[in-house]
Amino acid sequence: MPDRHRDGRIVNDWDYASAYRELLERVTDLVRAHPDELDEVAPATPEWRVRDIVAHLAGICDDVAHARLDGVGSEEWTNAQVEPRRGWSTERLLDDWREHASAIEPQIGTFPPIVVGQMITDAYTHEQDIRGALRTRGGRDASALAIAFDWGTDRLGDRLDQEGHGSVVFETDTETKTVGPGEPVTRLRADRFDVVRGFTGRRSLAQLKAMDWDGPFEPEALLLSTTLFRPAATDLVE
Repeated sequence: MPDRHRDGRIVNDWDYASAYRELLERVTDLVRAHPDELDEVAPATPEWRVRDIVAHLAGICDDVAHARLDGVGSEEWTNAQVEPRRGWSTERLLDDWREHASAIEPQIGTFPPIVVGQMITDAYTHEQDIRGALRTRGGRDASALAIAFDWGTDRLGDRLDQEGHGSVVFETDTETKTVGPGEPVTRLRADRFDVVRGFTGRRSLAQLKAMDWDGPFEPEALLLSTTLFRPAATDLVE
């Protein structure tokens, strides 16, 4: 996706609606291809089965469509999405998700980038949680991954700026990106996928430490995961 300058900054003109629609189609195809494995527990979300993750994705769109945003992101908010849908069939879950995703699609482009970026980051995170449970790799070149990478690293940059740290350079499979103020103090060489899995708590502290860092591990690498989550308790491979 091309960049353009706006007020001295480079801004990605992502088609958020298309990225979300493509993600929905990928997950729908994946779930339908594994009808006998939907009660598998996802290693990255050990409290949820695959079908519960789909219920969460559907519930988010339902809540956004109906402006039920009190407590957004809290355990209570997500439980209220999953629990009523626990006994639903796969097709009912997928139909529910598609219905409410279609309802909010015309609005997605009007959401503030920080909000829609978080929504797509969350959805992409859960797509990969499902893939981890079903042992099916995919979505590594998706627009949603690029959006998630930009959203998460931008949030890390905001935090580094607030806390007065030097900048971090990410050398990925597709680009080099510097976030934070001042001179670089740390450089990380990693695929965008592993960076995103890192800052969404899908990598253990040992896995984070084992990444290809130049410069001090503390505090930048730990911030990579604690911007949103704590590191995973155990190593995750998806």
